[in-house]
Amino acid sequence: MNERIKQLLLLGREHYEKREFDQAEQLLREVLSDADRYADVHNMLGVICHGRGNFVQAEHHFERALELNASYTEAALNLAVTYNDRGKYEKAREVYARIRVSQTGPDQGLDPFARGKIANMHAELGQAYADAGLAAEAIHELEKATALCPQFADLQTKLGTLLRQQSDLAGAKARYEAALAARPNYVPARIQLGVTLLSLGNALGATEAWLEVLTVEPENSQAKMYLRMVERQKSQPPPGDL
Repeated sequence: MNERIKQLLLLGREHYEKREFDQAEQLLREVLSDADRYADVHNMLGVICHGRGNFVQAEHHFERALELNASYTEAALNLAVTYNDRGKYEKAREVYARIRVSQTGPDQGLDPFARGKIANMHAELGQAYADAGLAAEAIHELEKATALCPQFADLQTKLGTLLRQQSDLAGAKARYEAALAARPNYVPARIQLGVTLLSLGNALGATEAWLEVLTVEPENSQAKMYLRMVERQKSQPPPGDL
């Protein structure tokens, strides 16, 4: 690699990392005009094209990146996403199935980056199903996501809320507790746990959950509102005493 190409690559990557995509693209395309042998250049250009909605060109770059480096996990994931965007669902599944670093099992061999990215892909698909009113499919995708990354408190919380919306209060409670096991100070899960406990008839547990929120965020308006509501309910006499 001559010095000029080395500098173009260095500057192109710097602009890409800063999300200065117009400058990055110009430099990276200069690199390709000299030598078409850098898988990461194709991956970066693919990401830039994808972000602009140019899925055809993005697909070309991701495919070329994998031709140059068949083990390029990030490019494979990006290609799977792009295939999905273009309606090439079978091709997307094939790429997804190949994203493995060992043969120890269907998911155990994934590296942490791939595991997290695939989990978020499932979560995004789950949100799309939820937006379309397909609750069962949404739950199924979030279950896949949390199986891959049980430590992702936000995904556990999203799944818990979907389950609660389907009247599975016990399942929702378990998911909020899993979120808090991973991140004890994750306020959204603590808030929703309180809501679920109240729905289960456990007003004391709900109160404790919301009071715990205030130890993390003393000005949390949602927790304060729920606590005031519980206090008002306690102060009101039973209907038969009126």
